[in-house]
Amino acid sequence: MTGQASQNGVQVNQGLVMGGAVLIGLGGLLGFAGVMLLSSAVVSATRRWLQQLERPPREIARLRMQQMRAATSAGAEAWRGGSPSRS
Repeated sequence: MTGQASQNGVQVNQGLVMGGAVLIGLGGLLGFAGVMLLSSAVVSATRRWLQQLERPPREIARLRMQQMRAATSAGAEAWRGGSPSRS
Protein backbone atom coordinates (compact mmCIF):
# COMPACT_ATOMS: atom_id res chain seq x y z
CA MET A 1 0.00 0.00 0.00
CA THR A 2 1.21 3.41 -0.79
CA GLY A 3 -0.52 5.30 2.02
CA GLN A 4 -3.95 5.46 0.48
CA ALA A 5 -6.60 4.18 2.86
CA SER A 6 -9.25 2.19 1.12
CA GLN A 7 -12.75 2.79 2.43
CA ASN A 8 -14.73 -0.39 2.03
CA GLY A 9 -17.70 0.71 4.16
CA VAL A 10 -21.14 -0.70 3.67
CA GLN A 11 -23.03 1.10 0.97
CA VAL A 12 -26.79 1.25 1.43
CA ASN A 13 -29.20 2.11 -1.33
CA GLN A 14 -30.89 5.18 0.13
CA GLY A 15 -33.84 4.91 -2.26
CA LEU A 16 -34.72 1.47 -0.90
CA VAL A 17 -34.33 2.67 2.67
CA MET A 18 -36.66 5.60 2.06
CA GLY A 19 -39.17 3.39 0.25
CA GLY A 20 -39.17 0.93 3.14
CA ALA A 21 -39.64 3.72 5.67
CA VAL A 22 -42.58 5.12 3.68
CA LEU A 23 -44.21 1.69 3.47
CA ILE A 24 -43.75 1.12 7.21
CA GLY A 25 -45.33 4.51 7.90
CA LEU A 26 -48.28 3.75 5.63
CA GLY A 27 -48.72 0.35 7.25
CA GLY A 28 -48.74 1.98 10.68
CA LEU A 29 -51.38 4.47 9.58
CA LEU A 30 -53.55 1.71 8.11
CA GLY A 31 -53.17 -0.33 11.28
CA PHE A 32 -54.11 2.67 13.42
CA ALA A 33 -57.18 3.31 11.26
CA GLY A 34 -58.19 -0.35 11.63
CA VAL A 35 -57.86 -0.20 15.40
CA MET A 36 -59.96 2.94 15.53
CA LEU A 37 -62.72 1.37 13.40
CA LEU A 38 -62.71 -1.78 15.52
CA SER A 39 -62.86 0.08 18.80
CA SER A 40 -65.66 2.29 17.49
CA ALA A 41 -67.70 -0.77 16.53
CA VAL A 42 -67.12 -2.41 19.95
CA VAL A 43 -68.09 0.75 21.85
CA SER A 44 -71.22 1.17 19.73
CA ALA A 45 -72.27 -2.46 20.29
CA THR A 46 -71.65 -2.16 24.03
CA ARG A 47 -73.79 0.97 24.25
CA ARG A 48 -76.64 -0.72 22.39
CA TRP A 49 -76.38 -3.77 24.67
CA LEU A 50 -76.49 -1.60 27.80
CA GLN A 51 -79.58 0.22 26.52
CA GLN A 52 -81.40 -3.09 26.02
CA LEU A 53 -80.91 -4.23 29.62
CA GLU A 54 -83.92 -4.11 31.93
CA ARG A 55 -81.85 -2.78 34.82
CA PRO A 56 -78.70 -0.73 34.63
CA PRO A 57 -75.49 -2.54 35.65
CA ARG A 58 -75.11 -0.25 38.68
CA GLU A 59 -78.50 -1.35 40.04
CA ILE A 60 -77.71 -5.02 39.42
CA ALA A 61 -74.38 -4.65 41.24
CA ARG A 62 -76.10 -2.93 44.18
CA LEU A 63 -78.67 -5.76 44.40
CA ARG A 64 -75.96 -8.42 44.29
CA MET A 65 -74.00 -6.60 47.00
CA GLN A 66 -77.09 -6.55 49.25
CA GLN A 67 -77.62 -10.27 48.62
CA MET A 68 -73.97 -10.99 49.40
CA ARG A 69 -74.13 -9.05 52.67
CA ALA A 70 -77.33 -10.85 53.72
CA ALA A 71 -75.84 -14.25 52.89
CA THR A 72 -72.61 -13.41 54.70
CA SER A 73 -74.35 -12.29 57.85
CA ALA A 74 -76.68 -15.33 57.77
CA GLY A 75 -73.71 -17.64 57.35
CA ALA A 76 -71.79 -15.96 60.16
CA GLU A 77 -74.84 -16.14 62.45
CA ALA A 78 -75.30 -19.86 61.69
CA TRP A 79 -71.60 -20.52 62.27
CA ARG A 80 -71.79 -18.83 65.68
CA GLY A 81 -74.64 -21.13 66.61
CA GLY A 82 -77.37 -18.56 66.46
CA SER A 83 -79.90 -20.87 64.84
CA PRO A 84 -80.67 -24.42 65.97
CA SER A 85 -79.66 -27.13 63.54
CA ARG A 86 -82.14 -29.74 62.35
CA SER A 87 -81.05 -33.33 62.78
